[in-house]
Amino acid sequence: MEKPLGVLVMAYGTPKSMEDVPAYYTHIRGGRPPSPQLLKELEGRYTAIGGRSPLHEITRAQAKGIEEALATDGAPSAKVYLGMKHTAPFIEDAVDEMHRDGIELAAALVLAPHYSKMSVGTYFDRIRGHHGQRKPEFRFIDHWHHEGDFLDFAAARVEKELREFPAEVRDDVRVVFSAHSLPARILREGDPYADQLHETGDEIARRVGLRHWLFGWQSAGRTDDEWLGPDIRDVIKDLRREGHGHVLLCPVGFTADHLEVLYDVDIEAQALARDLDLVLRRTESPNADPAFTRALAGIVRRHLSEP
Repeated sequence: MEKPLGVLVMAYGTPKSMEDVPAYYTHIRGGRPPSPQLLKELEGRYTAIGGRSPLHEITRAQAKGIEEALATDGAPSAKVYLGMKHTAPFIEDAVDEMHRDGIELAAALVLAPHYSKMSVGTYFDRIRGHHGQRKPEFRFIDHWHHEGDFLDFAAARVEKELREFPAEVRDDVRVVFSAHSLPARILREGDPYADQLHETGDEIARRVGLRHWLFGWQSAGRTDDEWLGPDIRDVIKDLRREGHGHVLLCPVGFTADHLEVLYDVDIEAQALARDLDLVLRRTESPNADPAFTRALAGIVRRHLSEP
């Protein structure tokens, strides 16, 4: 008899309404309420993107897409569970549900392609800290930035957006690959996060045949730490000073439209580009595109099939 299989799909979480923002921000800060100034600033960002982020709905659709792909790949079926880091349904709730359902073997997948102990690693720590020795047995997928189907998907998104630039300026377009910044101390600790972003970008560039590409970081936290740089805004400024007027931003570290894309890129970076008289476009987020969820399902299936 086949072991009951499960997949725990995890994402950051987002407040479902403006009323939920204070509790969400407090949870991010480990139970410490934000100052009125910080809270007002975050609420202003949500207001600017329409009052709420679509991340919750997109994440659910991504999980559903993975489950549907797993149901049609000819292998034993696997039930997909959703766990969020900072909003309900929480990771711990999903683990409890898997246990109650009798799942014996499960893959743990964070919807972020690059590994850092400060990002993906913290999701896994939440599972381990809550799970103990109970079933299911978890197979942790710590990174998938180098997976061929994912790279093909991302390369197609870059090619599609490059075609939106007039033919006469395409040779001038600089492609910038970005991911969420983290405290720079991870570099001293040998964390693979930054190297993995470069590996992803370099491989996409090879697939597309890019001549000009570079890297930037975005959405750094509001702490006294030094964060990974350069920030994408500084990259844009530098490119304009060098005489380049067309930039394609590929936020490849993100898999869905949410605050870090809809505000930090579509509002903040775009405002800077307009001030600099520079044309800035970005690649579409993967969201729940079936080609993307099929790629993730393939990654999951390989981990579940390992002896």
